[in-house]
Amino acid sequence: MKTILSPTGITPTARPGTVRSLLAATVAAAALALAVPAAPARAAPAASEVARTPEVAADLARVEAYLNGIGTLRSRFLQVADDGSSVKGTFALARPGRMRIDYDPPVGNFIVADGRFVYFWDAELKQQSNAPIGSTLADFLLRPQISLSGDVTVTEVAHDGGVLEVTLAQTKDPALGRLTLVFEERPFALRKWRVLDAQGLTTEISLLSPETGVELKDEQFFFRDPTRRRERD
Repeated sequence: MKTILSPTGITPTARPGTVRSLLAATVAAAALALAVPAAPARAAPAASEVARTPEVAADLARVEAYLNGIGTLRSRFLQVADDGSSVKGTFALARPGRMRIDYDPPVGNFIVADGRFVYFWDAELKQQSNAPIGSTLADFLLRPQISLSGDVTVTEVAHDGGVLEVTLAQTKDPALGRLTLVFEERPFALRKWRVLDAQGLTTEISLLSPETGVELKDEQFFFRDPTRRRERD
């Protein structure tokens, strides 16, 4: 991607993977240094797990119960890239396995997870790239049962001003990056996440007025080539 939306409009960027990094995540997913990473990943040391004190264990149990209780979620979001540029859009989650991220015009990019693969549509190049869900950080939020152990390593748990932050890495491949989930403690709810991707760039996604338990149409979680749809019309 050659441009992203800044607070003042469309501006050039030297980082073609900035939007992709949302789910390098996913979430997003990444959002994702997702389907086609922008550059070779840096070597990374093994993830070091946080000490599981009784207090930390209680925090992680609370996070697991909350995330596993989410069936569907829909929200507007604000994404802020490492260089300070920003873009808004709509996020939809239907666990297990399905997710969609649509960016507001004039950015035409979108990301879809259909239960098996994550697809990234580059509107400028008019082409898609994809990757198995399990090869992205987005897999964590999309799996049927979320567990903060095993193939996921918790590297940090922190409380700050009514906010709980939990940072995760893939146990076998910490070089993919770090995902930090940020929860408002009262009432307890996911409010944002940050992705530190394989290139060392940070992207933050804030959920704006999220709704859970909403009805979502199945059709939005399948990838459809926008150029072919126009041809049919």
